[in-house]
Amino acid sequence: MTATALSDEELERYARHIVLPEIGGAGQQKLKRARVLVIGAGGLGAPVLEYLAAAGVGTLGIVDDDDVSLSNLQRQVIHGTETIGMAKTDSAKAAIARINPNVAVELHRLRLTTDNAPALVARYDMVVDGSDNFETRYAIADACAAEKRPLVHAAVGRFDGSLTVLKPFEAGADGRPNPGYRDLFPEAPPPELVPSCAVAGVVGALTGVVGTLQAMEAIKLITGIGEPLVGRLLLYDALSARFETIRYKRN
Repeated sequence: MTATALSDEELERYARHIVLPEIGGAGQQKLKRARVLVIGAGGLGAPVLEYLAAAGVGTLGIVDDDDVSLSNLQRQVIHGTETIGMAKTDSAKAAIARINPNVAVELHRLRLTTDNAPALVARYDMVVDGSDNFETRYAIADACAAEKRPLVHAAVGRFDGSLTVLKPFEAGADGRPNPGYRDLFPEAPPPELVPSCAVAGVVGALTGVVGTLQAMEAIKLITGIGEPLVGRLLLYDALSARFETIRYKRN
């Protein structure tokens, strides 16, 4: 990759990154070059977009076909009362411009399907999935596997959340292929077992915790630091303030 020069303003903006030996100027340039597609500008997508924008990710793609409603504001903190009725993509773009005007934003006001996902995924370096239904999750996971793009996946319930990183197109240290989304969920559970947040409810701060963890995994992947959650499912129980990690393998 060619170097991406940082302006004086960017050097000051990202100074707390640049002094980290693990990131430094080279890592910040990787963030500036990165193109990340975020699925959903809702509870999970809101903190993902905010923190990736603040971190200096050069291009953020946003996929969402919904409008901002009053009931979103309890958890979807990238939106505000003044943006009720606005397309979530437009509302999120305006918020990102306030956070960091150096970030380019590409809007995709659509619902992802098995037909349109591959071409869209291919335009980005990685994908962060904040969708709320299994149909979209399978479509994006299959597209990422086919296009060889890392996927940071998360889901939340009423008081719990889960997070993993999927790179099934690569092998682990043991030489075995990494697991994919269908190794975790071979088939979607019955709808009655996974009620929507509109039916079951969800604590707003929970989506902030899990979405911020997604942003951290994306930053690790872009900069090449640490150990991403490949082959590991991180579980968070908010009521007991407990994290657990489960390892899983390719079937």
